Amino acid sequence: MTDPLSFLSGHAVQWGAVVLLMTGLYIVMTRGNLIKKVVGLNIVQTAVFLLYISIGYVEDGTAPIVLEGAARYSNPLPHVLILTAIVVSVATTSLALALIVRIREAYGSIEEDEIRERESD
Repeated sequence: MTDPLSFLSGHAVQWGAVVLLMTGLYIVMTRGNLIKKVVGLNIVQTAVFLLYISIGYVEDGTAPIVLEGAARYSNPLPHVLILTAIVVSVATTSLALALIVRIREAYGSIEEDEIRERESD
């Protein structure tokens, strides 16, 4: 059986990702402001990126170029996938903010409760 403290410190990046994930979910679920919801979703995306990159980490790994004496190579696939996900994240964030601008023009507010009130009227 391993020491609990060494287990926690050995997985500090994963625990940080879990804390970020829970923080982002809390923001999305409790805030009524649409911009704050987008920020919460970006925090969740960052947590997923961090978790995925930490899983792909190889201790003492080198770039996947064949070298003499290199015994362990890092897999570049997780990093490439996250780079693509970051580009998609920026695009979806900009789309969400553009939609929030249109919602503000149509309803005069970006608060969820006020939009629902005006929609029901």
